[in-house]
Amino acid sequence: MKVVVEADGGSRGNPGPAGYGAVVRDAVSGEVLAERYGGLGHVTNNVAEYQGLIAGLRAAGELGAESVEVRMDSKLVVEQMSGRWQVKHPSMKPLAAEARGLAAGFGQVGYSWIPREKNKDADRLANRAMDEQAGLTKPAAPAPAPASWSGAGGTPTRFHLLRHGQTELSVGRRYSGRGNPPLTEVGRGQVAAAAQRMAKVEDIKAVVSSPLGRTRETAEAVATALGAEVVVVDGLIETDFGAWEGLTFTEAASRDPELHRRWLGDTSVAPPGGESFDAVHQRVRQARNSLIAEYGGVDVVVVSHVTPIKTLLRMALDVGPSLLFRLHLDLASLSVAEFYPDGHASVRLVNDTSHLG
Repeated sequence: MKVVVEADGGSRGNPGPAGYGAVVRDAVSGEVLAERYGGLGHVTNNVAEYQGLIAGLRAAGELGAESVEVRMDSKLVVEQMSGRWQVKHPSMKPLAAEARGLAAGFGQVGYSWIPREKNKDADRLANRAMDEQAGLTKPAAPAPAPASWSGAGGTPTRFHLLRHGQTELSVGRRYSGRGNPPLTEVGRGQVAAAAQRMAKVEDIKAVVSSPLGRTRETAEAVATALGAEVVVVDGLIETDFGAWEGLTFTEAASRDPELHRRWLGDTSVAPPGGESFDAVHQRVRQARNSLIAEYGGVDVVVVSHVTPIKTLLRMALDVGPSLLFRLHLDLASLSVAEFYPDGHASVRLVNDTSHLG
């Protein structure tokens, strides 16, 4: 689905009482699919403009959009997000990073400047936010959330996120992406324990897996315990670490010191011959949307790898890419995330290994 995001923000005083507004439209029909607005307290115009963009991108993601055209009357934000201007102000940098993280979840994103008179709907929402914040008007009753993904009403799709069992590469703490090492004897024991645990969960309707052998073997054990079949989803595959496959952290840093340093701080950077975390985020988001369309409103076991599982948790928590570097996931660990049809989400469990004894 292709959408247009119109975003705006304003500050009465600059800095002063501020608010943002965003409208998401169907790119073909022009139909309004979502509106977002909110007060921001005492900030600058530029901060408010970025918050409008972030709200619009977030709403587009909740709707399952794949292609986004952003239209704003802030030349600063448009030029910075297009990469033509640098982000120099300290207060802008985290906002720009958050917006880029959200944008990475779409297949295509474009930015266009429009005159203020053509951005009147987003401007209206930003002014409504400022008026409500100042007590000049009463808050409007919330509009009903638009249907998204599966149309499953208020029932969430619950993902039981299971990491595969141990392999020789994981024992050696080596980058393990598209390689296909088998489970070790310890790994098979971990998988058996995980399968016993999942067999006790009621109402699981499907077991889906990354295509790699270590996840397929893990998923097959779970599916056997549940009396189900494994559905392979290519989008759940681990990051392609390219030339760093099989290397330790230290070995990769010694091989490509400057690139490795940049990779650790910029999710758009890819290993040599490999895949960036932004690219992983994009394909995992598409896989998630497809799974919700197929299994909306039910429980699904998702057997995958560290990065895709962290990415799904990041989406549920609605946080930036720093989570990828700050969250630890053990082998054969279980996490649970719920995605609601109105775009909300919740995380119920993270990195639980109690079944491993």
